[in-house]
Amino acid sequence: MAPASAVVSLFGVYRLQKDSRGWWGSIGDVIRGLKALLFDVQGTATDFHTTVRTAAERIGADRYPDVDWSAFVNRWRAAYFDALTAAPKNPERWTTVASVYRRSLDALVDEFDLHELTVPERDDLALAWQRLAPWPDAVEGLTCLRSRFTIATLSNADVCAVVGLSKLGGLPWDAIFTAEMARTFKPDPAIYGMAATYLGLEPGEIMMVASHKYDIRAAAQLGFRTAFVARPLEFGSGGDVDTAYDDEFDINAADFVDLADQLGQDPIG
Repeated sequence: MAPASAVVSLFGVYRLQKDSRGWWGSIGDVIRGLKALLFDVQGTATDFHTTVRTAAERIGADRYPDVDWSAFVNRWRAAYFDALTAAPKNPERWTTVASVYRRSLDALVDEFDLHELTVPERDDLALAWQRLAPWPDAVEGLTCLRSRFTIATLSNADVCAVVGLSKLGGLPWDAIFTAEMARTFKPDPAIYGMAATYLGLEPGEIMMVASHKYDIRAAAQLGFRTAFVARPLEFGSGGDVDTAYDDEFDINAADFVDLADQLGQDPIG
């Protein structure tokens, strides 16, 4: 039987750390033994707000010139999070993220009074979440990081969505891991354990990179190293985004290029 301070999943038993703050110490300690980086995708590696807002304006702006499409996208994103939080933790009742976005859109059509949007138009708009464009620094930063580390995704999005947007945006991942493979969504510990198992590494050899603090905090509880990347425009200009650096994370970075610069300071031990 696993101790109370551990999480048991299909992918192993992972001990919870009592306090991840300052766990890895100096930047040299952070880098020493680091072999792989896992990246959140929606919001961290890609600019979902601009991509989806542009698609919404293309489809609906002529008929609905007074709609605040930025607010529409942020409300859609919030509905997605609400749905994931409410989703039952039952692998046999798995629901795709694509279906979550599509169902949420129908509710938003009522909320924003967009009833002239046809079903094909709604289907097209929902597909925008599978075509997310990378942030301007993403490809350059990932390419630099890939020269030293294994880099992979760890996303709540569907596998096909991450594969598709990565090909469209030229994101050079070594591997793609998503919630669909673990049949549970972040921040469930099982999804982080799944990625570590497939990489054949211990949590302490892996760094979780995200612009969402709940994500990296969950990984830190399992012994992963952590990097917070600030994305001030994640919810558009003037959006309410937590971009504050915090020393509870091993690295705080302005973007992926900055992250690569920081991780390139010392040799890997």
